[in-house]
Amino acid sequence: MYQLTTEHSFDSAHFLAGYQGKCGNLHGHRWRVVLTVEAEELQTDRQRDGMCVDFAELKEDLRRLLDSFDHLLIIEQDSLRPETRQALKAEGFPVVEMPFRPTAENFAKYFYDRFTEMHYRVAQVQVFETPNNCATYRE
Repeated sequence: MYQLTTEHSFDSAHFLAGYQGKCGNLHGHRWRVVLTVEAEELQTDRQRDGMCVDFAELKEDLRRLLDSFDHLLIIEQDSLRPETRQALKAEGFPVVEMPFRPTAENFAKYFYDRFTEMHYRVAQVQVFETPNNCATYRE
């Protein structure tokens, strides 16, 4: 089995609605995402001969996805009052609502699913909230 690993990071803020502790407060992270894809055999077409996947394409796809979360507030859907969301919007603060609580564990699964949809054979995704704390998702 061949595996390739690449990583990219983004900065954003979040909070965990309903959480009793520090993470219930609005705070930020430099999220580091480590993506590992795999293949049983290497490709043989001229452009990708001897490659699992093209690193350039893989890195660009990861960068593009993660940059869509860079420097914004990530919230769980319906975790803020409508007037709070409107006030943030009126102030020009970018907010993205996710259908899940924005934990490292949920993001690991989310990124795994996005890359699977892009037809990569994903081995695992690791999401680091800090240099010392990470969540891993694999099937």
